[in-house]
Amino acid sequence: MADEADFPSIFRIHNETLNIWTHLIGFFIFLSLTIYTAMKVPKVVDLQALQQISDALKKADLKKLQSEILTCLPSLPNMPDLNKLREELKTSIPLMDLVPSLSSWHVMEHLHNCLPEIFAAGNHIDAQVLQGMKEPITRRPFFTFLGGAMFCLFASSTYHLLSCHSERLSYIMLRLDYAGIAALIATSFYPPVYYSFMCDPFFCNVYLGSTTVLRIATILFSLLPMFQSPKFRKIRASFFFGMGMSGVAPIIHKLILFWQQPEALHTTLYEILMGVLYGVGALVYAARVPERWMPGKFDIAGHSHQLFHILVVAGAFTHYQAGLVYLKWRDQNGC
Repeated sequence: MADEADFPSIFRIHNETLNIWTHLIGFFIFLSLTIYTAMKVPKVVDLQALQQISDALKKADLKKLQSEILTCLPSLPNMPDLNKLREELKTSIPLMDLVPSLSSWHVMEHLHNCLPEIFAAGNHIDAQVLQGMKEPITRRPFFTFLGGAMFCLFASSTYHLLSCHSERLSYIMLRLDYAGIAALIATSFYPPVYYSFMCDPFFCNVYLGSTTVLRIATILFSLLPMFQSPKFRKIRASFFFGMGMSGVAPIIHKLILFWQQPEALHTTLYEILMGVLYGVGALVYAARVPERWMPGKFDIAGHSHQLFHILVVAGAFTHYQAGLVYLKWRDQNGC
């Protein structure tokens, strides 16, 4: 097990200091992004949409509206006092308290289909209002990616902190480090594949299934002792680089299906940038740039492994930005 003396070394200057901190800081960045995303992204109810609905109800013929809603919802046993509702709408500022009385977005969609004239442009409600009331899509693929990113960054930091403890612990932690890299690459595919093909279950399942199987095989392969040998350094980098390139097929497929959607191009640009950052990082790591040109000059700061770490964090953050575009796109447009 790790010795107590190993942990204070995180605050000392040595050749592993920046290897530890470049990914430990990245871990806390993604932990903060996960908390922020869970709390703020997106707003489940669009307050502006609710305000427009309330304005329309204020101007509506309440007696006619009551009879039409009763016709639309005949199972409704007790119709609320709409005059009282109108007064509440006038005095309600945040409008969040109105959500229970208006039920859910499902009721709003039903009323829109049943009473299209009430939701016409003349009553100041457009299609975007109802879009703001739609049920948000699942966030599980996005949070899976965030979890994979945090696991990768924390495993990497822990390996560099404890690698000097003993040969046995270094052996174990190095395997965990490689497994973290594979986990990051694997989970990075879940948001683009799921949100691109959520309306086409066949391709969604094919891409997600093949991605999961391939990544599990990669993680298992990374645990083999021969994979840790220095002579496999370039093979390791090429292996992870090739695994990342396997995501080109679903991206091209997405562009073919949604070439008219600006979100498809927007997310693809983010994904290209992410691939460039990961790819450059892998090349720098494999080529040992810049220390190969000036041995000993970059032992503390600026060597290839630190640059690789920084590029990994930058690539993962770029992918986070793409994920936000996917969420907004699917929340607003659905299938």
